[in-house]
Amino acid sequence: MGEAEIAEALRAYVKLLRAGRAVLVRVDPRLAAAGLTPTQLGVLEAILHKGPLTQRELTRKVLTSAGNMTDVVDKLEARGLVRRTRSPRDRRIVPVELTDAGRVLIEGLFPDHARDIAEAMSGLSCEELRVLGGLLRKLGLSAAGEDPAAVLK
Repeated sequence: MGEAEIAEALRAYVKLLRAGRAVLVRVDPRLAAAGLTPTQLGVLEAILHKGPLTQRELTRKVLTSAGNMTDVVDKLEARGLVRRTRSPRDRRIVPVELTDAGRVLIEGLFPDHARDIAEAMSGLSCEELRVLGGLLRKLGLSAAGEDPAAVLK
């Protein structure tokens, strides 16, 4: 890799981080008002849309460490928003599911959160958002050591 590629990568990286932080600044106030971190919201949203998930599955969906996921689920459980249950088929499997209070919270919060994200990203057209999404997915796969060409077919 040459100097020009390194310089472009650094510039793009800084822009990516700045853009991400700018979007977070726009969406964090609603989460803070609900007493949630972005990771906690991610857990509630994943369970809402996918159904009960194990902590390992949540770790992959929410992109955090296993240790952090344990802490996040512990805190959500202490607030009565999720519960861990043992699978009757295999007691080693412990799905995390929403409680009624958790479902009410996330169902009420998520539509407004999604609108906040859309407003924060409204500087791009729908087509630009599609292109950006594709580029970010390709970047993520490549950075993770996967071949984007093989995965994106």
